[in-house]
Amino acid sequence: MSENPEGAMVGRDLERREDPVLVTGRATYTDDLNASGMAYLVFVRSRYGHATVEDIDTSDAEATDGVLGVYTWEDIEHSDTPGTIPVETGFLDNEIPGHPILADGRVRYHGQPVAAVVAEDRYVATDAADAVDVDYDRLDAVTDPIEATAEDAPEIFEGVPNNVVTDTDMGDADATAGAFEDADRVVEIELENNRLIANAMEPRAALAEYDDVEESLTVTMTSQSPHGHRGKLSDTLGIPENRIRVVAPSVGGGFGHKGHHHPGEAVAAWCSRELGIPVKWTATRSENYLAGAHGRDHRTTAELAFDDDGTIRGLQAETHAGLGGYGLGVSPALPGWYGRLLASQYDLPAIHCRTHSVLTNTAPVHSYRGAGRPEAIYVTERLVDRAARELDTDPAEFRRHNQIPPEEFPHETAVGANYDSGDYETALNEALDAVGYDELRAQQEDGNGQVDGRKRDDGRYLGIGLACFVESTGGGFESGVVRVHPDGGVTVYAGTHSHGQGHGTTYAQIVADELGVPYDDIDVVEGDTDRIPAGTGTFGSRSTIAGGNAVAESAGEVADKARRIAADRLEAAPEDIAQEDGEFRVVGAPDRAVAFEQVASAAYSRQLPPDESAGLESTTFYDQDGTAYAFGCHAAVVAVDPESGEIEVERYVAVDDCGEQINPRIVEGQVHGGVAQGIGQALYEQAVYDDAGTLVTGSMQDYAIPKIQQIPPMETRSTVTPSPTNPLGVKGIGEAGTIATPPALVNAVLDALEPFGVESIDMPLTEETVWRTIREGS
Repeated sequence: MSENPEGAMVGRDLERREDPVLVTGRATYTDDLNASGMAYLVFVRSRYGHATVEDIDTSDAEATDGVLGVYTWEDIEHSDTPGTIPVETGFLDNEIPGHPILADGRVRYHGQPVAAVVAEDRYVATDAADAVDVDYDRLDAVTDPIEATAEDAPEIFEGVPNNVVTDTDMGDADATAGAFEDADRVVEIELENNRLIANAMEPRAALAEYDDVEESLTVTMTSQSPHGHRGKLSDTLGIPENRIRVVAPSVGGGFGHKGHHHPGEAVAAWCSRELGIPVKWTATRSENYLAGAHGRDHRTTAELAFDDDGTIRGLQAETHAGLGGYGLGVSPALPGWYGRLLASQYDLPAIHCRTHSVLTNTAPVHSYRGAGRPEAIYVTERLVDRAARELDTDPAEFRRHNQIPPEEFPHETAVGANYDSGDYETALNEALDAVGYDELRAQQEDGNGQVDGRKRDDGRYLGIGLACFVESTGGGFESGVVRVHPDGGVTVYAGTHSHGQGHGTTYAQIVADELGVPYDDIDVVEGDTDRIPAGTGTFGSRSTIAGGNAVAESAGEVADKARRIAADRLEAAPEDIAQEDGEFRVVGAPDRAVAFEQVASAAYSRQLPPDESAGLESTTFYDQDGTAYAFGCHAAVVAVDPESGEIEVERYVAVDDCGEQINPRIVEGQVHGGVAQGIGQALYEQAVYDDAGTLVTGSMQDYAIPKIQQIPPMETRSTVTPSPTNPLGVKGIGEAGTIATPPALVNAVLDALEPFGVESIDMPLTEETVWRTIREGS
């Protein structure tokens, strides 16, 4: 790596270069954009969770001044368009059809699009949509994934017995059964991982522009994966990918919700082609609640086997995961993968997990920040705390006793996860030290050493909770292009997409060090399928691992070529060339030098070495060798009022290890955001349906996301264990907070409520839930 004229940039906690535009309101989002002759799309959505569509009367809507078209599934069929969002069925036991972009005679969740109205004005389109009369024949609905598997449950799709799309087994059932037989003790829990709704600042939106002369489509949209959306639009609309351009401008948060294909953008594109004009669709907040992809929704029974000395012998779990009324892409298979992380940080010799992926009359479920990792770690960390209580052992020491030691890495778990590196005890110790664990435990003990000193003078009870975790990060290929312009400026093109992750800062820091050029001379471009050769996108804590290493490799190749060009101009061997302060110099002859800008100019002239081609750029398709496993330990301190059920989070400490840190400030910001969302799941958020399949929590008045005053100050620390899976040594960090926070907080509340005999409680821990649990027992 050459020396940067500003000193090494990697490792600096620079302020994000993206923020000034965002915080001053100058960023451009999809709904800010307009096109000449543009029309507006509004959906007619199902009022019911399960029904057949008997008739749709569009006459009044069509007669409304300013309405350009009213469309139903019949129109989609007649257009010779596939019209269906496909499901990847390779992992499934029972095939299910894809999601029709407009209801094809039956609706399977509340809010499913039934008809589409396009008008010259957004408000005219809304009024006309209200004028569409839909005649339904209501059917029985089922919203609970366990109840949906009953023999008498409503059938959501023909040919899918008991609504189970797939049954997945992971681990060795016989070995696990043997471990349980041999163990001294077993503890069991039943828990619910509550269904969540993504609440990004910006709802889903799309502006579709079809060019009937070029027979090409441009869709500007809220996307975490522009190239992925291009492929999915191609499948749904029957338009070749090379005739589709997807552009993702500023995107106000994703959280997984904007990584999947939905009817909204597909119908906007179809309407644009049908009418020959640009069509824009922006979801309302209530539409996002009704029909955006939800997250989590697991019902789990799990057991942990262990000996009297605290050694864990085995874990077994069975989960029913709700999929919603339709599958989206790989969503039906996602629950079957969650068991891969059930070992968490522990040397767990036997694991068996069975997962049932179940259709329900609810909005489709897909990946939500963490996507399986939070569900798995929540199970294990709840079990570990229960086991420590069973043995009357300190939960920190129980964890320490079972953690995988550093010398055993790489480590393959009982369910086939290959942990690349880790130093778990160091992170645990750091968290205990930061939170003042020993002092807090001492406060809970009276003079006789009995743990009933939790009650404070104000009547509230003190609780301390821990959560150790691992997170699988990275995966898939990513592209990175580094192009040096003739004047020495540099543009980086990456197949990821930044919607809060700070790639414009991180990637520029990486390339600045590789090329030895000023950080401010480097621009980063993402989010346009016509400017970037290919890309997988941003999700799954993969950007720095995949995208960062891709641009680093390209920058390294560009640096090597620049050195060869400089050597030719200086009449020296490339190995005798050093780069310093923006110049190439001959080692031992400091007066023989050439500026980086001169080398760049030479690359685009005839002044090149005989074997070098013109230009100064490189393209890399980086594919990670193995999964990088981030890890950490979070600690929460709470005060619980048993009279009201109110919980105050007094302290929250997060210790995370994401390998080498390109920008520590961005790492800290990602942890803060994840913890805030984890607090939301643990204490406030839950999507609730009634027995008829109607979404009860359909707005922010009913679905409680935490406010800023409900987010406690966070204390962040880190350890650094480089990953051997990639040259930068990095691991992902974007989802750590959503993984660790729920079990840390729930364990803290259960610790506070131990004097009341409470052993279990389900999220969200609302005041009423806590109050009732204390009085009814668990």
